[in-house]
Amino acid sequence: MTNTANTQKSAFIMGASKGIGEAVARALVAEGYHVTLTSRHQAEIEAVAAALGEGARGVACDVKDPQAVQAAVDAHVQAFGGLDVLFVNAGVGHFASVADLTIEQWQDVIDTNLSGAFYTVKAAIPALSARGGYIFTLSSLAGKNPFAGGAAYNASKFGLNGLSEVLMLDLRDRGIKVTQIMPGSVATHFNGHTPDDQKDAWKIQPEDLAQLTVDLLKMPARTLPSRVEVRPSQPKKG
Repeated sequence: MTNTANTQKSAFIMGASKGIGEAVARALVAEGYHVTLTSRHQAEIEAVAAALGEGARGVACDVKDPQAVQAAVDAHVQAFGGLDVLFVNAGVGHFASVADLTIEQWQDVIDTNLSGAFYTVKAAIPALSARGGYIFTLSSLAGKNPFAGGAAYNASKFGLNGLSEVLMLDLRDRGIKVTQIMPGSVATHFNGHTPDDQKDAWKIQPEDLAQLTVDLLKMPARTLPSRVEVRPSQPKKG
């Protein structure tokens, strides 16, 4: 697919096979965006993209591979004529005490959650700069609140928050906005969890964060909410 018209806005969304990434893709398609959705699993991401319609592309991409990320971003620009929104969302979690956490688990979390974010932003800067684009990094309140057993995950999210703040400072002179979104408990499939409509009703829902993303995109150009913390309004008791 090649789109020679540069008028329609487009978004590149990492980790979009389910949960927050899929909800953001669905919301942006409803707003008239063309979207590229990425996941490590080709068949899964193609099925999600097909359900969203003709303006959606599903691409298998391992964010730990900078060359694969660059190729995916370049293909998006070729397909849609440019890039307006980057949603940095790919993430994994391994949870154990430092004594029990393996080197491989540490590397998997840091390489995916932090290095993968850097690779994707780095690849997207030229296209985003050409259009005055917007970067969203999906972090977590775990990026400011450490917990036992969270060494790799906390470190990755603390790092992502730091990276996001520097990106905001580095890129605003290029006309690129950067917002880090830091949610608390979200009803997603993260770390093997299967959302339950009743048990997880108190949690933030993926569509809530999708709505937040759309609302931020509609802020006046002169205004930048650079960090947004999001919590369940009525946290689970007991």
